[in-house]
Amino acid sequence: MSTSSRNSILVPGVSRYSRSVIYAKKALYKRNKYNTPAAVKEAAADKTVEVKGAKNGGKRTIPANKASKFYPAEDVPQPKKSRKTVKVAGLRESITPGTVVILLAGRHRGKRVVVLKQLDSGLLLVTGPFRVNGVPLRRVDQAYVIATSTKIDIGAVDAKFNDAYFKKSSATKSQEFLASQQEGAKAVPASKAADQKAVDKAILEAVVKTPFLRQYLSAKFGLSKGQFPHNMKF
Repeated sequence: MSTSSRNSILVPGVSRYSRSVIYAKKALYKRNKYNTPAAVKEAAADKTVEVKGAKNGGKRTIPANKASKFYPAEDVPQPKKSRKTVKVAGLRESITPGTVVILLAGRHRGKRVVVLKQLDSGLLLVTGPFRVNGVPLRRVDQAYVIATSTKIDIGAVDAKFNDAYFKKSSATKSQEFLASQQEGAKAVPASKAADQKAVDKAILEAVVKTPFLRQYLSAKFGLSKGQFPHNMKF
């Protein structure tokens, strides 16, 4: 009597049942599993052989593990030397401190923000201000903004707002992640909240002087049918 396989092949490479189903059909879970430890291999010792000839020393030691015939030409890999130096991207002529720009990427894309200054890393320091459109102090690459002709006199910006101001340690990141998982919202440090209020106050004093500028900053940028960015003047 011929026996057929429990698992038939539907098409080449595809079986009717999965491995877990076949495992249950064969009742492999009932079989005893013997875990036999592997035998410990003894380390091979060097061999001592006799060498014929009066001038050959009589005996010679042969290592058990021979050295490889192939070896790298250099023992320590050397990094490739490059003459290139990292340079900070130059600021576009259309972007100056106080220029209103439109964000093109990120969670705040489409919003209008005010440029405060360019940082040492080449990124732009911008803010909404936060009281107007909810954009806090943040760094943005100038490649992802559209500069407009609207400008605000913001005065001098505090020197403490640099790249180090936005960096976080690994411990701080883990604490904020756990807090967000438990409470559902990330708590902002009191010092940074105070800095944001001080910057917003200085910018809003300049915004009030221009009619409808507050409404302009609070409105999001968008395109309607038939409008093309390359034909528009911002």
